[in-house]
Amino acid sequence: QSGGEVTVTSEVGHGSTFALYLPRVAPHLLPQRQAPNTAPAVAGSGISVLLVEDNIELANFAADGLTELGYSITLVDNATDALAELVMDSDRFDVVFSDIVMPGMTGLDLAQAVRDRGIGVPVVLTTGYSEALSQDGEVDFELVQKPYAIDQLSRVLHRLTRRRRVRNGAAE
Repeated sequence: QSGGEVTVTSEVGHGSTFALYLPRVAPHLLPQRQAPNTAPAVAGSGISVLLVEDNIELANFAADGLTELGYSITLVDNATDALAELVMDSDRFDVVFSDIVMPGMTGLDLAQAVRDRGIGVPVVLTTGYSEALSQDGEVDFELVQKPYAIDQLSRVLHRLTRRRRVRNGAAE
């Protein structure tokens, strides 16, 4: 089918050797490689993140990586406590980064509560479960799919906080 061939040499007690011969492909017919996403991580420059994650390993991964980049992290392990932090003093935070799938109040519930209460802090959600999204329909919040890299996360957080600062600056 490809214009190649297979040869087999077999000897009792010594095994078999299979050789596969395929034709060369002209370089202009090879698929073009996409450059990998090599955009660098974005320094936090003191951006304050409310990190909501019930898995301690993932929470530490995100918190440590973002802290190294200069982000200021407040870590809570459930959405109820996160909402309490925001209601108490939302001005402390530039952005919320929350897992969706958590016991009790979900990250999606948290994001909707933030929006319903008029708290002007952008929310970024994360999950590794596609069914978590399908159960709640379309998510109109920023989403970072798990597994994620810290550089990818830093770019999303920076973009949202920059957008918020521009909007707030324009409103003042």
